[in-house]
Amino acid sequence: MRGGRGEEGSAPFAGRSAAQRACLWGQTGLPGGEFGASGGVSLRRAGDENFFSWLGVEEDVPDFTTIRTWMLRLGVDALEAPVERADDWIWMLDHSHQIGQEKVLCVLGIRASKLPPVGTAIKHEDVRLLALRPGTRWKREDMAKVYEELVERFGPPRAVLSDGAVELRDGAKPLLIKHEHTLLLGDFKHFAANQLKALFGQDEHFGQFLSHAARTRSAIQQTELSHLTPPKPKPKSRFMNLAQTLRWAGVIGWLLNHPKAKARQSLDDERVETTLGWLREFAPHVLAWRECQRVLSLSLTFLNQHGVFPGVSACLQSRLSQSQSSELSRQLARRLIAFVEESEAPLRPGERLPISTEILESRFGLYKQLEGQHAQGGFTSLLPALGVLGSAITPDQVKIAFGRTKTQAVKTWVKQNLGETLTTRRRSTYAESKSATKQLTAT
Repeated sequence: MRGGRGEEGSAPFAGRSAAQRACLWGQTGLPGGEFGASGGVSLRRAGDENFFSWLGVEEDVPDFTTIRTWMLRLGVDALEAPVERADDWIWMLDHSHQIGQEKVLCVLGIRASKLPPVGTAIKHEDVRLLALRPGTRWKREDMAKVYEELVERFGPPRAVLSDGAVELRDGAKPLLIKHEHTLLLGDFKHFAANQLKALFGQDEHFGQFLSHAARTRSAIQQTELSHLTPPKPKPKSRFMNLAQTLRWAGVIGWLLNHPKAKARQSLDDERVETTLGWLREFAPHVLAWRECQRVLSLSLTFLNQHGVFPGVSACLQSRLSQSQSSELSRQLARRLIAFVEESEAPLRPGERLPISTEILESRFGLYKQLEGQHAQGGFTSLLPALGVLGSAITPDQVKIAFGRTKTQAVKTWVKQNLGETLTTRRRSTYAESKSATKQLTAT
């Protein structure tokens, strides 16, 4: 018996078709780096062989390029497979940008009649990828054309949900005029982040706090206090990602007030005070900022799980009633409730719709994890993988997809939609320079 192989047919892959083995391989949870990586294949391959041995699989280990192709075939199939026309589609859309001029428009869809039960947030398997369009020019008229194409394929939607970007919002105006039942909804999280920016941006103490935190990060990240380093802020969407920084401020504030804490036993008290003591003067402000973050987090969780429906603003107001002791948090709560009240106004009695594009942001996040270091080099041929990331794919679905979508379909999609990628242009430039240098040296 080799590698722990059990009885005939007991191994997870035993008796499976090629499509089923592809699906099971994807369900094993192997690191995303297997897709599109370019180095260290022999080391990973050795690990994969041991893994297959443990599963009791008597066949060659698939090469990482094979697995990558399987995933892209599933992604392209998700984009091109037949989709039912219906009048209750909700389109969630946003642009993603990495480097250069190119942006990718991603449209996820979910039908209102197929929303998860109240109290359950939308998951990746609940939505499907309706469109994926790379482009360097995204103006109102470009989006208006995309909306027309989507209507032609899926029918006019019940709602269009976006972050409020001008081209996405104004590009939908012709759609709203032509189809009176279609609603334009704004993403709650983006709205809330903009309100935090407006409130905190007027507070000079907040700017000073961030400056102190940045200097502290540089001063202690390679010292004995490195475990107390402030989180590094994200370069984009800073006010959508403040929770970690404010949590850090709360933890350090507690630590400063508890010199006997275990976390301080091995640290010099004077060193702690000299490096982190500045946070004391911000204590009342941090309390108010953290309260604002709590108001935002409670609201977002509630709306992710319940959506927007007639009467939701009153429910949210009741939910937030115990979370506002500062004027700043009360002001934020009033703005958030007003936004939700405006969003629920045009809904039909008993209707419930999503009001957050967090599932779309999560899909973009999974794609960047899949790309790894290549995320800094612009969009690549991995892009179609957005169609299946995070979703649970069954063997039967893999069989149908592989029967419909061959490898050539992936090549065609990449050629038609991506053309010459930034990475390809970079390689060509370096190759041309190298060739010219060799010729010059030879002469």
